[in-house]
Amino acid sequence: MSSDAHMADSAATHPVTDALPSMGTPSPRPDEDIYGGFTRFELELEFVQALANPYYLNHLASQKLLQDSCFVEYLNYLQYFNKPEYIRYLSYPGPTLKALELLQQEKFRQDILSPEVVNRLAEETVLASVNMR
Repeated sequence: MSSDAHMADSAATHPVTDALPSMGTPSPRPDEDIYGGFTRFELELEFVQALANPYYLNHLASQKLLQDSCFVEYLNYLQYFNKPEYIRYLSYPGPTLKALELLQQEKFRQDILSPEVVNRLAEETVLASVNMR
């Protein structure tokens, strides 16, 4: 199966439906696979929120994951978190979605290896959170 077909198939069978609960994470469907006690959506939610941490992005880059085309495709797939029905599950939507947006750019995926870029992004994240209060 091609990666495009796999991505389309996985998006079509995503566990979150139109009948989302108002709070918390969605309940698993009866036919949904569970991975280590968690649904796919819960795992994706935890991962995408970790992307708001510039030091974690630097770690991913240092492990060369941001150069892996399959991983980059997965980051593109996670763009569904920009939709209003998914944003509400994000604890820190601003930094999370900004990181997801930046990760779509090849130049940023290279630049995040720089300690200066990491520190600047960390400072901007802190300032943004202070200004939100």
